[in-house]
Amino acid sequence: MDLVSKYQGVVGRVFGNENSDSNEDSYVERLLDRISNGVLAEDRRIAIVELQSVVTESRAAQLAFGAMGFPVLLSILKEERDDVEMVRGALETLLSALNPIEHAKGRKNEIQLALLNSDLLSREVGSISLLLSLLSEEDFYVRYYTLQLLTALLTNSLNRLQEAILTTPRGITRLMDMLMDREVIRNEALLLLTYLTRDAEEIQKILVFEGVFEKIFSIIKEEGGSEGGVVVQDCLELLNNLIRNNASHQVLLRETMGFDPLISILKLKGSTYKFTQQKTINLLSVLETINLLLNGGQEADPGKDSNSLTNKTVLVQKKILDHLLLLGVESQWAPVAVRCVSLRCIGDLVVSHPNNRDALASKVLGEDPQVEPALNSVLRVILRTASMQEFVAADYIFKSFCEKNPDGQTMLASTLIPQPHSINHTPHDEETNMSFGSMLLQGLTWSESEGDLETCCRAASVLSHLLKDNIQCKERVLQLNLEAPMPPLRGPEPLMHRVVKYLALASSMKSKDGKTSSSGYQHAQPIILKLLVIWLADCPSAVQCFLESHPHLTYLLELVSNPTATACIRGLAAVLLGESVIYNKTSDSGKDPFSIVDAIGQKVGLTSYFLKFDEMQKSSVFNTAKLAMPRKSLTRSNAASMAEIEDVDEKETTNQKSEDHPLIELMFDSQFVSFVKGLEVNIREQIVEIYSHPKSQVAVVPAELEQTSGESDGEYMKRLKMFVEKQCREIQDLLSRNASLAEDLVKTGGSGSSQIENRVSGGSERVQLESLRRELQEASQRVEILKVEKAKIESEASNYRNLAVKTESDLKSLSDAYNSLEQVNFQLEREVKSLKSGGATPDLDIEAIKAEAREEAQKESEVELNDLLVCLGQEQSKVEKLSTRLMELGEDVDRLLEGIGDETLPEDDEEED
Repeated sequence: MDLVSKYQGVVGRVFGNENSDSNEDSYVERLLDRISNGVLAEDRRIAIVELQSVVTESRAAQLAFGAMGFPVLLSILKEERDDVEMVRGALETLLSALNPIEHAKGRKNEIQLALLNSDLLSREVGSISLLLSLLSEEDFYVRYYTLQLLTALLTNSLNRLQEAILTTPRGITRLMDMLMDREVIRNEALLLLTYLTRDAEEIQKILVFEGVFEKIFSIIKEEGGSEGGVVVQDCLELLNNLIRNNASHQVLLRETMGFDPLISILKLKGSTYKFTQQKTINLLSVLETINLLLNGGQEADPGKDSNSLTNKTVLVQKKILDHLLLLGVESQWAPVAVRCVSLRCIGDLVVSHPNNRDALASKVLGEDPQVEPALNSVLRVILRTASMQEFVAADYIFKSFCEKNPDGQTMLASTLIPQPHSINHTPHDEETNMSFGSMLLQGLTWSESEGDLETCCRAASVLSHLLKDNIQCKERVLQLNLEAPMPPLRGPEPLMHRVVKYLALASSMKSKDGKTSSSGYQHAQPIILKLLVIWLADCPSAVQCFLESHPHLTYLLELVSNPTATACIRGLAAVLLGESVIYNKTSDSGKDPFSIVDAIGQKVGLTSYFLKFDEMQKSSVFNTAKLAMPRKSLTRSNAASMAEIEDVDEKETTNQKSEDHPLIELMFDSQFVSFVKGLEVNIREQIVEIYSHPKSQVAVVPAELEQTSGESDGEYMKRLKMFVEKQCREIQDLLSRNASLAEDLVKTGGSGSSQIENRVSGGSERVQLESLRRELQEASQRVEILKVEKAKIESEASNYRNLAVKTESDLKSLSDAYNSLEQVNFQLEREVKSLKSGGATPDLDIEAIKAEAREEAQKESEVELNDLLVCLGQEQSKVEKLSTRLMELGEDVDRLLEGIGDETLPEDDEEED
């Protein structure tokens, strides 16, 4: 009643000032009175009809009804089941009270009446169980309105409704029975169960136990599979709610119904080029089901991986690859969203599954004589699609196929055979006869134009998957020499050099609006840099090939320092430079690790160079990378928007807060990000090591050290002396420079690069600074030793201090014992006096006893005092030695001993008093 009174207060505040609203309040009250107290049944039915009409049309009436009408109508539903017309009217009125009224001139701060009324109805004791009981009524409209009413309650009172249904006996069973009712009621019950199972694990378990899988697929088959309407969508959404992150439900589905009913939904029937919006949504829904099965279950579930592998195996055995390839590759008239999800499902099917990878590699598409391997067709999608999202999805197939699959990588790399320049650019109509490698090389070696650079970028991404963690493939591709565009002027060109050339072209490429690549094609550079980073990793021969052209190193140094490039591009260029150091095995002058590090220090600056790593790690690309792209669940509310998705909009790209292209965040997965972070650690350590130590000694004796013919011994010795002095100056200068740079690196930790670059270059000053630095280091070491000794002595002093306190405590206890003896003695004397007065004992006996007791007590006290004095003497000698040592170290002994024993003095004084 308290809640109702508050609700009535809201009614008064919002509508009480208007006469019309007050009239409607009184009108609703009169109608409720007629319904509850009316004599004639017909009059009560008319009152319900009028109430339903006014509640449907007026917000004021809806608000007034919520304040006082629910108990009246619920009593009708409970007590007057035989009057079907009254029950219908009550359900319709309740439904009208829970549905918002749409009108044009609504105030922004208006109260949400549907929310308030739903909350009030759900709080009524036994209301939901009462509604569930109405599902057993024979009247069609009673069941229909009841289901609609429960669905309306779900919108605003989901948790309370779920709890009430679970606590109601046979509540879920009644809802399940509605799935076998007439079509209209079945659809309402299906929609209600879909909402109920989104986050209610207990309801999901009950439905699966009650055999909901069979009912779902029966409805889908009846509706015509993917060609059906929204009912199929609801069925698939309910199925997805039941198997999402639940391995046990997936196992039950696999072992009872099997996956054949799912795969049959993917089959295209009739005119395959006709994709209505609802058909697209249904296909996306079943593809989401496939994806959930491939995922296997929750991350924490120990049986997730085994369940996922089993699902993958069974699905491929059921020929699902054929249907997915038809939807994703062959049916180019299918919507982009369907093609993208199909391609991603293919990637999920083959990742970490050798048999499925082999099955994909053996698939062929097309009809004779125009047949080709499925991987060739996927590559053609990558090179020719106009959709960035489709490119990313198709690229994911090659990533999944090549991951931990050296045999598959070698198989694809073996087809990389350079073609003569005259046939290198084959027309699109003849591409079906090309091998995988020829098609990939063709994409990598297009002419220097805007569209061809995009093709090269995509081909580079595929090549990076072929080379990842495979030294043999890296070495094989290094041997590829491309025919130069003008053979008479230039010889063959290594493929790596051509890739670096396109990297440089990407930075100067103009977009259609005349802007540089920073606004139009900034995704090309990071993808090509990613290929080079993977290629050079753990491959010295690739590093040597990269450094064969001196402009490559110069360009990278400029790219690292380029202020117009993004943090991701500068960081990847810095990683590429670092790989040229840590994987460099050459000893050629100007190409060895020491020369590259020296060039970095001179052109970029060591601290500024390391700053590029920090900036890259803070960029959105490296912060948002995840193990897998999160997929949004397909529901009625978002189905239309997901079905109509086409591509990344350029306007959305410009509105991004990140300076990197959104495509880069899709291409740079968590594995590559972790790989780069590991490289960064090795690069930092190796470069600091090279800076801190000189080049290794050269075993070959220079020609200047040999005595020439006709040269006297004196002249020879003089020349040798000058040579040695020159070498010493160079060595000292080099040592001091490297040591100072390493020291600055440690101290600044990524700041103060200008101080390093502007340091005085005088050799003598550096040597002097080096000597001072060493002396300071030695002094710091001595100070640390003294600090350790001081801490040890202070620890010993603390122990002695505690021991002294303990001794004083023992002395105090001894004094207490002595006092106790005195009290006993005094008591004995009193007893003796009393005995004397009584004359019971002779005087000589009493005096003897007293003397003997005093003598024994005195002896015991003297022994304990002697022991205590010996201990105190030993402790005093230790304290004197400790005080002498502390004075040598410069410590104030009096200050250290200040306050020791003070706590016991007042107690002693009191005892003396």
